[in-house]
Amino acid sequence: MKSPSTPFPTSGYYGKQYFCDRENETKTLLDNIKGGQSTILIAPRRIGKTGLVKHVLAHLPVNTKGVYMDILATEDIGGFLSSMATAIIKSFPESTRSGRNIWKLVKSLRPVLTFDPLSGAPQVTLDLKPGEAESHAAMMLGYLEKQKFRIVIAIDEFQQILKYPETNTDAMLRGIIQQLKNVVFIFSGSHQHLMTELFSTPSRPFYNSARSMKIDRIKRHKYKSFIHDKFVKEGKSIELDVIENMLEWTDDYTYYVQILCNRVFIRKEKQIVDEVWKEEADRILNEQAFIYYNYRELLTFHQWNLLKAIAKDNKVPGPTSKKFISDYSLGSPATVLRSLKALGKREMIYSDYLSDGKKFYYVNDIFFRRWVQNL
Repeated sequence: MKSPSTPFPTSGYYGKQYFCDRENETKTLLDNIKGGQSTILIAPRRIGKTGLVKHVLAHLPVNTKGVYMDILATEDIGGFLSSMATAIIKSFPESTRSGRNIWKLVKSLRPVLTFDPLSGAPQVTLDLKPGEAESHAAMMLGYLEKQKFRIVIAIDEFQQILKYPETNTDAMLRGIIQQLKNVVFIFSGSHQHLMTELFSTPSRPFYNSARSMKIDRIKRHKYKSFIHDKFVKEGKSIELDVIENMLEWTDDYTYYVQILCNRVFIRKEKQIVDEVWKEEADRILNEQAFIYYNYRELLTFHQWNLLKAIAKDNKVPGPTSKKFISDYSLGSPATVLRSLKALGKREMIYSDYLSDGKKFYYVNDIFFRRWVQNL
């Protein structure tokens, strides 16, 4: 496995030395796999869900093989199966016996086979005829079921299947999956309400079919120690209080922590003080400003104002309360509700629940949140 250019990679998985904590979560997922149980993994976007999944797949028990697929970009069942075929052949090199057989199987499905111009990795596109989706899925999963070792398939952003034009995708997949004994799944998703709809609604095919697990931010004291060790090991000095301020600014969201630390690390300064990371933070926000101004062009007046208001308040448990509406001049409760729905559909705001069960809304893009707070 190649080493990243800095100790703080912003994409990809480079091994446990660049992966912070998640020990309990990793153990739970591995225990589920050993017990032959599938897992529903739910986490807000940018919190480190994909990194955790890839970390687990890199530390599977002996005689277990992992397959990772991200279906966020897929639009229908054809895209889903193309993503699955691509993930499978990437996980089984053609030089191995299993690989030769799986390549032979995939080729029998009449794929369009291309190769990524940068990585050289194979990319499969299946040309499905009407009625072929179920048989193709059954053939691929059935082949994996017959292997002498256990297979773990991690499907990232699984809630995407609810957006497919085919209305029975979950029923079709569940019908095949429930017959598998040698294949375990990790169904991960970043939209709690959609994942809940899929797995917790009694009328849904996937109802109670897997163990649920929700992850949150990495504990600050763990992340602080991890970051400090990485800087010091590379000959850079940084006080724990400075790291505390960086984590506060990024709200402990892994994606944003990694970006800020990455940018700060490559600077020439050997001693990192608050002025250094704040200067880099300002640069990041300035670079992103054109995107945020573009939001204003994409949204209505009321949607834009509500988005800014939620960003400024961090967490908003009562977006239709008189005080919140009055503080930010948002109009009527009905207007706020319409804007709230539109922003949620665009995935510009998310909702979650406080410890007391009360629902709140927030802007998941930490950089946008900080940009708005600087206005």
